[in-house]
Amino acid sequence: MLKLSLEALLIIDAIDRRGSFSKAGQELHRVPSTISYTVAKLEDDLGVQVFERHGPRILLTPAGRELLTEGRYLLKAAQDLEHRVRRVASGWETELGIGIDSMFSALALRDDIRAFYEVAQQTRLRIVQETLSGPWEALLDRRVDLLVGVAGDGPAGGGYVARVIGSMPFVFAVAPGHPLAGMPEPLGRSQLQNHRAIVVADSARNMAARTVGLLLGQDALTVPTMQAKYDLQIAGLGFGFLPEACARPAIERGLLIEKQVEEVRGAETFYLAWRVGEEGAALRWWRERMQRPDLLAQLADFVPGGFATPA
Repeated sequence: MLKLSLEALLIIDAIDRRGSFSKAGQELHRVPSTISYTVAKLEDDLGVQVFERHGPRILLTPAGRELLTEGRYLLKAAQDLEHRVRRVASGWETELGIGIDSMFSALALRDDIRAFYEVAQQTRLRIVQETLSGPWEALLDRRVDLLVGVAGDGPAGGGYVARVIGSMPFVFAVAPGHPLAGMPEPLGRSQLQNHRAIVVADSARNMAARTVGLLLGQDALTVPTMQAKYDLQIAGLGFGFLPEACARPAIERGLLIEKQVEEVRGAETFYLAWRVGEEGAALRWWRERMQRPDLLAQLADFVPGGFATPA
C-alpha cells in the first residue's frame, strides 16, 4: 500500500514555502490540526522525521528535504495531468501563464485581460515578469505558456515559435550631476571603466545569464528591474543604457543627460513566443490577439517613467 499521498506532499511544500504550519493551513484552507495530523501520520508511516523545530522556526530534516525535492516533481506531474484532462474535456486550459519582460508593466495588458475574461471559460490567468533570459527559460520550463514582449533571441534547441513584434532603441544616459555628464564625447572604455554601471540582473535560474552594457571587471550596481535602474540612474548612482521610451521624457525634463559613447548598444528586438504543438483555447485566444502591429508600442507606453494613467 502506498504510504505517500499528493495531499501530504502539498502540505509539506506549503510549510516549507510559508515557514509555519499555521501559514500553510491558511494557504491550503486547512485547520492547523489537519496540517499537524497529516505530517505526523506521514512521519509515522515512513518511519522518518520530516521536520524539526529550532525555536519558532520549522525546518526540513535532510530526509524531509529529499522527500520534498523529489515530491515536487510528482506534484508538477499531477498538476500537468489535471490540466491536460480538463483541457481535453473543455478545450479551455484551467490556467494560462503569460510571461512579460520586467521592463514593462502588466498594466499594459489591462484591456486584453478585460476582453479575455469576457470570453474565457474559467481559465485562471497568471502574469509572470522575468528579465533577459528569464522569460525564455520560464517558457521552456513550462512555468508560462506565452511570452509577450521579451527581449533577445531565444535559446538554441527549438521547441518554441517566436514572432518579432518590433525593436526598441536604447539611449546612454546619466544624471546631470554625474561625473560623466561633463566629459567630452564620445565616451570611451577608459572613461567608463572608472565609474559604476547600473545593470538589471538576469532572472534565469539555470540558463546562462545574459549581461548587457557591462565592461569586464567594472564596478556594477545590480538591480532586479528596469524601474529600479531608471530610478537609480536619475539619482546619479551610476550610468547605463535605458530604453528610449523611458529615457527621452526624463532627458526632456532635465532629469537625465544623453551622452554619446564609442560602443553603442543597438536596438533590442522583442518577441512573442509560445511552445510548439500546444493549442488550448485560451492560448489560441491570446496568441491571435497579441499578433497586432501596435503591440510593442502599447507595451512601451508602460516602461519606467512613461506609465500611462490607468483607465
